[in-house]
Amino acid sequence: MISSTVAPAAALHRPGELTVGVEEEFLLVDPVSGAAVPAVAEVLEQIPPELRGQVQREFQTSQIEIGSPPGLDLRALRRTLGTLRTAVSDAAARVGARLIAVGTAPVAGPQPDVVDDPRFHRIVERYGMLVPGPGNNGLHVHVGVPDPETGVQVLNHLRPWLPVLQAATANSPFFQGADTGYASWRSMMWERWPAVAPAPRLRSHAHYLQLVDDLLTTGIILDEGMLYWYARLSAHYPTVEVRLGDVCPSLDDTILLAALTRALVGAALDAVEQDRPVPKVEHHVLVAAHWRAAHDGLEGVGVDLTGPSPAVRPGWHLLRRLVETVRPHLDRHGDVALVNSLLGRLRSRGTGAARQRAVHAASGDLRDVVEFLAEQTRSRSVLPAPPHMAADDVGTHDVGAASTTPDGRRQEGQ
Repeated sequence: MISSTVAPAAALHRPGELTVGVEEEFLLVDPVSGAAVPAVAEVLEQIPPELRGQVQREFQTSQIEIGSPPGLDLRALRRTLGTLRTAVSDAAARVGARLIAVGTAPVAGPQPDVVDDPRFHRIVERYGMLVPGPGNNGLHVHVGVPDPETGVQVLNHLRPWLPVLQAATANSPFFQGADTGYASWRSMMWERWPAVAPAPRLRSHAHYLQLVDDLLTTGIILDEGMLYWYARLSAHYPTVEVRLGDVCPSLDDTILLAALTRALVGAALDAVEQDRPVPKVEHHVLVAAHWRAAHDGLEGVGVDLTGPSPAVRPGWHLLRRLVETVRPHLDRHGDVALVNSLLGRLRSRGTGAARQRAVHAASGDLRDVVEFLAEQTRSRSVLPAPPHMAADDVGTHDVGAASTTPDGRRQEGQ
């Protein structure tokens, strides 16, 4: 996992402003067949020396991961991730592979080997056939919080909204040559692991630590890094990590999710500081909402968990509700104009899953989907001015003027 120079704890939470950092996992594929290839060692050798601290192996030899330092300015984050995506794409090309941002392998191929690492070997020994097929690439967003006790309460307030973020990242409809019927098949593969779940409602940081100890004692997890809740605390630094989404196909999608995640954490911090009650969400209903998000993405329906009882509503309606809820925090970070633009693009193009299916419907060839994903992964298009949007489209027009944010600081990746 990514590791980088860590900022002092006090710098991770300044009044009204929160740092944000991102990790992205990618699939290495054959440029002709589109099947996953075990090329990570060769690709890493081609990474420029100055970037190697931000590019790492992942679990399988067909995966590779990048991580950004944290910061306050989303445009700086975009530049960093764009540089890393381009560098890894170029390195892959030099060894005869392609880099694609996708949750699962669209094209059928052999099961890649697990990276030769003692921890990974222990995982295979313990969990056996739960080891995923090619891919299983996610997006992890880290947001600074002032201390672990506050962070635990933030996790409680995030729970009803995380299915909406999951739906927005859906980018894995195909797996091993077939349309799975899901927008995020990676989510379904991932849920086979025993510690993958929404975080429970937590009483305190001591309760959080006790649950980790209990999971270690029972053997469900081998170490704290295997606490695969959809949102968790960092084991070492004052951040909340939201880690439930598919890796996004384009930088536009990634930056949008980073902005919304940071704003959602900001709204949760306000709720904690104002001592507002934690939303009461039944565990099984929350699990159902995550299943619905994985199945439908934004193009279908989702489960609204913010009212007195669960309700089924269009996915885009729920995303609009989320944006309206976090609007003050988008404005506080100077992200409004950028988010308006990126939401307009997402609305017009659909989720990654919808885009992949549209490409496949046009040609019937999954290799065209792989080609499309490779282009999306590498693209570094210049953001336009915020588009005009109807009030019933996404609901973020005229929400405030953008402001300049300070430069970011470095912290952990995962």
